[in-house]
Amino acid sequence: MIMAPAKRLLLVHAHPDDESINNGATMAAYVAAGAGVTLVTCTRGEEGEVLVPALSHLASHERDELGTHREVELANAMAELGVRDHRFLGAPAKRWRDSGMIGTAPNERSDNFWKADLDEVVGELVAVIEEIRPQVVITYDEFGGYGHPDHIQAHRITMAAVGLARWEVSKVYWNVMPRSVLKVAMDAMKEQESDFFGAENIEDVPFAKPDELVTAVVNGEAYVDAKMNALKAHETQITVDGPFFALSNLLGQGIFGKEYYQLVLGVAAEPFDENGRETELFSGVSLD
Repeated sequence: MIMAPAKRLLLVHAHPDDESINNGATMAAYVAAGAGVTLVTCTRGEEGEVLVPALSHLASHERDELGTHREVELANAMAELGVRDHRFLGAPAKRWRDSGMIGTAPNERSDNFWKADLDEVVGELVAVIEEIRPQVVITYDEFGGYGHPDHIQAHRITMAAVGLARWEVSKVYWNVMPRSVLKVAMDAMKEQESDFFGAENIEDVPFAKPDELVTAVVNGEAYVDAKMNALKAHETQITVDGPFFALSNLLGQGIFGKEYYQLVLGVAAEPFDENGRETELFSGVSLD
């Protein structure tokens, strides 16, 4: 019988690449520390934009093969981070499709994640929680970070599944992108005449959250290379000459080494940093 790791972390994301952008350093750090890390991805990102011209035929409005391609990208990214337990929600029996944005044709499809029966998708995630018994769960806030329907749905089903599972999750964290950090990045990109953030002021960037929401920070600077390699693995979505890598060239890779969280279930515990933020997501958690 294989013993489960003492520390078990579950992350729930909407599309391939969301995990590497938000939590790549965190995942790599906990894998290296011997924790069990499980990633559940709710869709295959079929409606994503294809940034590689040679692969444009994969797009949903052409051959509609992007989802299958992104499965491979995600597997490659997980190999870079050392994550061995990755699942698509409902697989193999069910396949939930990327919903696109509200008001678009993909959002009207009956097989998309946004239109899924909540009892069904919550039940699928409950089964994962009861199987792996995570003490810590990470997902999006109620706005899904920036309002994408699949991100919002991932938030909804995660919070519902945590409440319904016959396993008590000790702590739930939401991903947070603090305004102060994003402002530094935004100012640097402006100097390069890049409109990567799509707004003139940081207050208008939907995923930039007030710094006071941050209750925990994971310093994964030792794992930035792994995170950057995971980002590169998502080749159709994040190009090496694109803004993510431009930022690392301008500000150094360290800007990607710290990842920020808001504790929404459970009790914060030592150790804390100079700002009173947790530096260990499993602090105060009973390990078995």
